[in-house]
Amino acid sequence: MSAPAHPDTSIKANRKLLRALAGEAVWPPPIWLMRQAGRYLPEYREVRATAGGFLNLCYNPALATEVTLQPIRRYGFDAAILFSDILVVPDALGQQVRFLEGEGPCLDPITDDAGLGQLNLAATGEKFGRVYETVARLRQDLPAEVALIGFCGAPWTVATYMVAGRGSSDQAAARMFAYRDREAFTRLIDIVVETSIEYLDGQVKAGADALQIFDSWAGNLPDGEFQAWVVAPTVRIVSELKRRHPDVPIIGFPRGAGLNAEDYVLATKVDGLGCDTAMPLGQMRALAEFAGVTVQGNLDPLLLVSGGQALEDRIAETLEALRDVPAIFNLGHGIVPQTPPEHVARLVELVRGGT
Repeated sequence: MSAPAHPDTSIKANRKLLRALAGEAVWPPPIWLMRQAGRYLPEYREVRATAGGFLNLCYNPALATEVTLQPIRRYGFDAAILFSDILVVPDALGQQVRFLEGEGPCLDPITDDAGLGQLNLAATGEKFGRVYETVARLRQDLPAEVALIGFCGAPWTVATYMVAGRGSSDQAAARMFAYRDREAFTRLIDIVVETSIEYLDGQVKAGADALQIFDSWAGNLPDGEFQAWVVAPTVRIVSELKRRHPDVPIIGFPRGAGLNAEDYVLATKVDGLGCDTAMPLGQMRALAEFAGVTVQGNLDPLLLVSGGQALEDRIAETLEALRDVPAIFNLGHGIVPQTPPEHVARLVELVRGGT
């Protein structure tokens, strides 16, 4: 792996995303989009066709660097996010992960102590090392003003895939596991917490400027379970990373948190809150003003597909709602594959214009 390429403080201070995450109401706000590197871009599809499988692409530093840079070249976003996947963590731990065309991820489900016993924290170094090399290459190749975001999946969300063996609409398998055998499910969460800390620590050491924790399935839990499986594990990750890297900001994305969002912010002490499409703009502004967090989101990805006046009106409404508070312009979830690239270009133009 290449040597870390952290710039001096003066260069980092020019990165709009980092200024916003430090609590500055940057205007116009910095912009990046979840899944900004992906299937909606023809240049991505060309690279993907040569990779020999999705995980091969994630673990190939040259190809992963290229696809991460593609939307930066095309749109000039204020941040790049490492091209990878949240399921790198279970894959590196030794759980078999496959991505099947048209079906998404497929894992060998973990449903008992025997499955937990097959996970090996000592085995992650080789695969994580490839990701760290990608991060180091990116920090070297990115324009100085562009921030680099590393990430992982949150323990709850990652565990839902590890238990069910695939994605689901209600995360029933993980919820039932947690109810039936709380001790075993706690051990699974503990393993993912510990692994995620080391994984994110390595990304920072390789050159990541900021981190995001994706809890895409946080919204289907009742309040007590939300505290146990979403908030508490995130507290552990954030506190340890802040101990090791106090100047590296962390964005939490507890999708579907709703009224639990403020408790999540206050407990975890994340610097930024990713807000999903269902979160009202008024709630976002209130969180920024009264919970002391930088808010990010919540544009509907389907508006980016439709384009036109509806998109332009919502961009203007969002900018007006978040004026004078620390904010990052983003979507409420990732770009979908059918998004016209020209609509993304128009979005960036309007946000950069501040109107």
